[in-house]
Amino acid sequence: MKKIVISALLGSFLQQGALANSIERSGDIIQILIPSIAYGTTLYLDDEEGRSQFYKSFSTNLAVTYGLKYSINRKRPNGSELSFPSGHTSAAFQGAAFIHERYGFKYALPAYLGATFVGYSRVEADKHYTSDVIAGAIIGTLSSFYFTTKYNGYTVKPTVNNGAYGIGISKKW
Repeated sequence: MKKIVISALLGSFLQQGALANSIERSGDIIQILIPSIAYGTTLYLDDEEGRSQFYKSFSTNLAVTYGLKYSINRKRPNGSELSFPSGHTSAAFQGAAFIHERYGFKYALPAYLGATFVGYSRVEADKHYTSDVIAGAIIGTLSSFYFTTKYNGYTVKPTVNNGAYGIGISKKW
C-alpha cells in the first residue's frame, strides 16, 4: 500500500508539469488526489469498515467547512466571497488524516506533505489568509480522527460520558 500511495502522489507531481504551470493549479489537483487515494485504498483493500468511516469523515468535513463558509462569509484576500475556512485545505487534510488514522503515519506522510502544499498554494494564489488554511487543516484532520479507527490494530480514543473522561482501547480480532 505504501508503494501505491507514494506512486500516486509522485505521479501527480510529475503530471502537474504537463497539466499545470502554476502553484494554484497544482494545489487544485492535489486537493482532489489525496482524498481520492484515501478512498481508493479502501476499495483496493476491500475495507468496507474503512470506506464507511471515510464517508462519515468526508461528509462531516464538507458540512462543517461549508457551514462555516456561508455563516461567516469572510472576504478573500482577492476580494471574492467565502474565504473562511479553506475548503481545498480541509479536503486535503481530511484525506491525509484518514490515511494516517486508518493505515498508519508512515503511509500518510506523503499525503500530509501534499496537503501542506495545498494550503501553501491557496495563500500563494491570494485565495485565502493563513488563518483560513490553518482552520481548514484542523477541520479536515479532526473529522477523520473522530470517525476513523485503525485497520487491523489497536485503537486508542478519548471518551467523554456524562462528565466522566477516560481512554478507550480496543483491538480487532
